[in-house]
Amino acid sequence: MSQRFILNEVSYFGAGCRQELAEVVKRMGLKKALVCSDKGLIKVGTTKMVTDVLDAAKFPYEIYSEIKPNPTVTNVKEGVEAFKKSGADCIVAIGGGSSMDTAKGIGIVVTNPEFSDVVSLEGVAPTKHKSVPIIALPTTAGTGAEVTINYVIIDEKRQQKMVCVDPNDIPAVAIVDPELMYSLPKGLTAATGMDALTHAIEGYITKGAWVMSDMYELQAIKMIAENLPTAVEEPKNPKGREGMALAQYIAAQAFSNVGLGLVHGMAHPMGSLFDVPHGVANALLLPTIMEFNMPKCIEKFGVIAQTMGVDTKGMTKEQAAQAAVDAVKALSIRVGIPQHLSELGIKESDIPALAAQAITDVCTPGNPRDVTEEEIKALYKKVL
Repeated sequence: MSQRFILNEVSYFGAGCRQELAEVVKRMGLKKALVCSDKGLIKVGTTKMVTDVLDAAKFPYEIYSEIKPNPTVTNVKEGVEAFKKSGADCIVAIGGGSSMDTAKGIGIVVTNPEFSDVVSLEGVAPTKHKSVPIIALPTTAGTGAEVTINYVIIDEKRQQKMVCVDPNDIPAVAIVDPELMYSLPKGLTAATGMDALTHAIEGYITKGAWVMSDMYELQAIKMIAENLPTAVEEPKNPKGREGMALAQYIAAQAFSNVGLGLVHGMAHPMGSLFDVPHGVANALLLPTIMEFNMPKCIEKFGVIAQTMGVDTKGMTKEQAAQAAVDAVKALSIRVGIPQHLSELGIKESDIPALAAQAITDVCTPGNPRDVTEEEIKALYKKVL
């Protein structure tokens, strides 16, 4: 059996490293950028922190900001038209997963026009050409979209999230500057941080996990446990922000290559049907799905507990595994994540529709324990 590992061509890390952008576009021989960023980031000045670098380098660009928190097929199609009209030859994506996922969809369609309906990109799409060059600058410490071969777009007609998996969409360059994350509100810091933890834990226990991915995911789990509370409670503390910026990238390096599981499979419908923020959905579900998976992952859960700082000496395997679940739940509560679907406006009558999408989600088959639609309904009810 062969294993594949795909990463960015180049990545930069550290406070202020956005300044590398000027040299990057010069080195790559680029002429003009379409900047993909959302209106919220433009309003608070985060986007300007990056475009100031382009201005100083006298590098031309136009901005596309029609991006929703859960981006849609329409967002991508409009972005493709904006790219063509701008005369750009690259995309600078500034934002969280929404901006970066939209940029990936735009970049792929531009170079693979036979997929211009966007919906045909769902799953593993047989694109032939690499995306236009994407330089990704994350403003949240969660999705890791700057280093993944995945992106998620909502098909409005079906009200369903499409998970698109394509090695051709990976950004050419990632610039991970924690200074771009300082303005992130407390709630969003918590949600995106727990999203990163979900990536790390699911990537560690997924059916596709192997020694190389385990190495990344365990380090990410350790760093998130150590740094997320600080990032939430002391948002201007460089240690927390820098730790989370790096941790989420590390987690994404691995899950992008080995897949995820049922937490994401059940979280995606919550976003498409009820517009629940992705990180919140993941964080709310994670402890319950961990308990469901425990029979298949008991040894690895013990390692997770230890990695999160739990002293498991003297515990049985079962106790150590439960300690991992308890540690994740305690972290979720500490950073203020809702614990019940009802807090998000979801009712018991909504569960069949959620389960029907979750059982067909591309992430669900990667779960270490096989699951039925009825079991998914029971799991939703457990967190109702």
